[in-house]
Amino acid sequence: MRKIAVIGAGITGITTAYALLNRGFEVTVFDRNRYAAMETSFANGGQLSASNAEVWTQWSTIFKGIKWMFSPDAPLLVNPKPSWHKYSWMAEFMASIPQYQNNTVETVRLAIAAREHLKEHAAQEGFSFDCEERGILHVYDNKKDYDHATKVNALLAEGGLSREAVDATAMQAIDPALPANLYGGYYTKSDFTGDIHNYSRELGKACQRRGATFEYGAQVETLNHSGDGVRIGWTSGEAQQDALFDAIVMCAGVGSRDLAAKLGDRVNIYPVKGYSITVNLNDDESRAAAPWVSLLDDKAKVVTSRLGPDRFRVAGTAEFNGYNKDIRNDRIAPLVKWVEDLFPNVRTEHAVPWAGLRPMMPNMMPKVGAGSKSGVFYNTGHGHLGWTLSAATAEIVADNILAASSSNSFIAGAIPKAA
Repeated sequence: MRKIAVIGAGITGITTAYALLNRGFEVTVFDRNRYAAMETSFANGGQLSASNAEVWTQWSTIFKGIKWMFSPDAPLLVNPKPSWHKYSWMAEFMASIPQYQNNTVETVRLAIAAREHLKEHAAQEGFSFDCEERGILHVYDNKKDYDHATKVNALLAEGGLSREAVDATAMQAIDPALPANLYGGYYTKSDFTGDIHNYSRELGKACQRRGATFEYGAQVETLNHSGDGVRIGWTSGEAQQDALFDAIVMCAGVGSRDLAAKLGDRVNIYPVKGYSITVNLNDDESRAAAPWVSLLDDKAKVVTSRLGPDRFRVAGTAEFNGYNKDIRNDRIAPLVKWVEDLFPNVRTEHAVPWAGLRPMMPNMMPKVGAGSKSGVFYNTGHGHLGWTLSAATAEIVADNILAASSSNSFIAGAIPKAA
């Protein structure tokens, strides 16, 4: 029982494939795109941020969503158009609010573990991904927001993370490009940033070198479970193909919900759209004016990363608007304005917009572990923290599969199922 299929070649699928190869499995990866990491793993904010592990399941999130519902440029935007999936997901989101503290602590622990795996993989395979180990700085322009962040410190510390309180002067010492009128911040030196697309692409190449098969341009259409495993049927171009696997791992992002249903599992992922701009720093003045330290502006819900000397990534916003990746100017404009307000000497005329769909579970925790049927496993639903968490959850699910394989049977329920 050694043939494993991984569905999805984003950061979660690629790290899962790598973890399985390290355990001696024969791995085939399916993705509907021609290349790795072409959807949600293409142009995210770049942060590998244990310091951003606080889950969203709080009443304040609900109140902000209602308040901002009719403000197109709001950081959180909910399309009020009726949708059973959307409103049932939100009901489960509210039901998860009592788990806010526990889930935040667990997310911190996963994030800390994942950071080391990501670095280790890149070092072992000898590739770079515009990694900047300059920490992440959470910035605040008022005392109220700063005080809320202070309360979160206790949960981060319980998960094993400490961060340093810094005033405006100390913040400018960390990065002189920062404006002087900020109230204060919290600095997490151990966090870092990198290009998720480059990382996924390079680790995917490493998987191929180590024997993995990649079926790109493959639209998975059927998943038939039997006592012998799971038979996958897919279309590639005009050709229809199928193959039997001992086990599969679902890493299909927002597509995981529909594919899981074919296997009798309910994985209640909702597509929460996020936007980014990549500001190409084509002149010396812009390169000097853009910060090198990664930022998180909690009030604006904006994150940044410096991807080498010539690119400045700015990402943010959350939009509940179904399965579409339309790039709306009224959602991009606030990101551009944020750059121009804080860093006026950065030229934004070469800003490239992008939108992606984050696969979010209602409790903000990834779905990791065994499904209801033997040989079916999940590593999906990481939301806005896929880059931050995937390397750790990949190790968990690969260990689950190894344990099931070692017992010579992928027995449903033999492996504890994660949320």
